[in-house]
Amino acid sequence: MNKGVELRFFASARAAAGVDTATFLSAPLSSIIAQACESNPALAHVVSQCSFLLDSVAVHDQSVLVRDGSVVDVLPRFAGG
Repeated sequence: MNKGVELRFFASARAAAGVDTATFLSAPLSSIIAQACESNPALAHVVSQCSFLLDSVAVHDQSVLVRDGSVVDVLPRFAGG
């Protein structure tokens, strides 16, 4: 059984997405993000200012392939130091 890739939304990303999590097929991170934002302009705006963790490791290159079973955390900017 294929688990897919789990996107977990936090704070303002969760509010914009309207859900805590979403599941996608394995693909480059940029494609998964594009699919998540496809019909949600509010989420697209928030995500453009987010950082991402792939299996708890910061992602700096969105061309990275996200494999089935992985978890991507979508983290908006946080106020403070």
